[in-house]
Amino acid sequence: MLRPILPTDTPPPLAYRVPWRLRRDDPRHPVVVNESPESADFVRVFRDDDAEQATQWWGQVLPTEDMELCLCAADLDEVVVTIAWFRPSDGLEYVWKFVG
Repeated sequence: MLRPILPTDTPPPLAYRVPWRLRRDDPRHPVVVNESPESADFVRVFRDDDAEQATQWWGQVLPTEDMELCLCAADLDEVVVTIAWFRPSDGLEYVWKFVG
């Protein structure tokens, strides 16, 4: 139910910013960079195409660390890449998708 926000209400927590930045200098080999000040744990990458290795296990990705994807055999206009990870500070799983 909606209600008015009162001046005495505590503000909601800030939204969690996705830690990833994508460098596409080479479209067939995009680089995913963790720009967060915290690590991303149990990172997994999924592709929705017929790739030989549809799932990659990156494990822990530290701040400023970069990871390269190989999309050589993919249709870059069609392939959807999903990155899933756990945030150490809250233990929740997060998911981010992008089109190759």
